[in-house]
Amino acid sequence: MVVRHKARAMPAIPRLDLAHIPNHIIQRGVNRAPCFVHGANYWRYLDELALAAKQAGCRIHAYVLMTNHVHLLVTPQEDGATSRMMQQLGTRYVRYFNACHQRTGTLWEGRFRSCLVGSDDYLLACQRYIELNPVRAGMVPHPGMYRWSSYHFNAQGRIDPLVQPHPVYLALAADANERWRAYRALVAEGITDQQRDALTRSTNQGRAWGSPSFQLQIGQLLGRVASTRARGRPKSTRRRAIK
Repeated sequence: MVVRHKARAMPAIPRLDLAHIPNHIIQRGVNRAPCFVHGANYWRYLDELALAAKQAGCRIHAYVLMTNHVHLLVTPQEDGATSRMMQQLGTRYVRYFNACHQRTGTLWEGRFRSCLVGSDDYLLACQRYIELNPVRAGMVPHPGMYRWSSYHFNAQGRIDPLVQPHPVYLALAADANERWRAYRALVAEGITDQQRDALTRSTNQGRAWGSPSFQLQIGQLLGRVASTRARGRPKSTRRRAIK
């Protein structure tokens, strides 16, 4: 008799969800299906996000709502607040979306993905990465032409009650007009492929994205490695014998 053992599922990596440290979040629709069908859906999501952020104690610095996924840049005010916000948001919005479109079941593709983000250049690069998503997707030629993002607040000064600027962003200039101008210039520069790949990898792996000292600090705080794993199998350091 052959006894077959069921393969054990790998345990989920605990989230890096620490007070006062920005978090980049991405959540996709199941099977990349749309999570927004018409304008009312986008508005409802933003309303639910504002409510969940207030109740959980989170500050939203940047966002973009794409057709089948969302990006957020959030700072929780206490440990675990980001996860509580996303749980509340997910429950309420899915209930609304299912009723609105006469469907049942899940809307999101498993757990949301996230990574901690270091301050200064890393935070501003993450903010630009989020707001440039519609341009990279070929939906618009300029981020100001996409309606459902925080670019209009951060770069143009349009009123958006959802957004609470991060101190790093505010430090761009004391004068609001100068700050918007400075931020527009940063967005126009974009981010490098290396920055984009590193942020994507850190988010997918649930790690910390920032300077080596930031990653070391987070690792020491949590007692585990906070930097990303290298892609693929490690290269052998042994030399082949010459035949």
